[in-house]
Amino acid sequence: MSFTERKISYFDKPGPANTADAARFAAARAKELGLTTVIVASTSGETAEEFFRAMDGSGLELIVVTHVVGFTKPGEWEFSRERADRLRKKGVKIVTGTHALSGLERALSRSPKIGGGSRTEAIAEALRRVVATGLKVAVECVLIAADQGAISVEKEIIAVGGTATGADTVCVIKPSHTANFFDLQVREIIAMPRNR
Repeated sequence: MSFTERKISYFDKPGPANTADAARFAAARAKELGLTTVIVASTSGETAEEFFRAMDGSGLELIVVTHVVGFTKPGEWEFSRERADRLRKKGVKIVTGTHALSGLERALSRSPKIGGGSRTEAIAEALRRVVATGLKVAVECVLIAADQGAISVEKEIIAVGGTATGADTVCVIKPSHTANFFDLQVREIIAMPRNR
């Protein structure tokens, strides 16, 4: 029988207080595995900048996935344009795409005429409730990045998500496109909140 032991870090609580450690864990594990890409979710750009600072000079590629335009308010992008400009000038890719685990499905479930949950939202809720909200976010960011052509589906990446704000869940994922969702594999959980 062959196996590999890996260290998993557990945060006491979810939230932005874990962001610096999550960035450090992501960069360290990427280096250990010889991976080249770290994907992180960021709404305003604050988490993205913290990850950039932690990874600066490491040789790792940072890809930031943002909320879609209109996520909170029609026509509005929550990501700071000034932060986006600064990060892009430093070589960071910023990807914005429709949320793979809600998108159109959310419009249907919120509709008073149609109502009810969808299978897609059930998958999202299962990831959120059974493991961690940050895992759902990390998986969704990988799907969005793959669908936008920002990453290959052939190579493992480090993916990082959070609970509302900041970063608190770090994992190794073998990507897939949304249309091939069940080919996606969460291969390692590096860090996550123990209590949700």
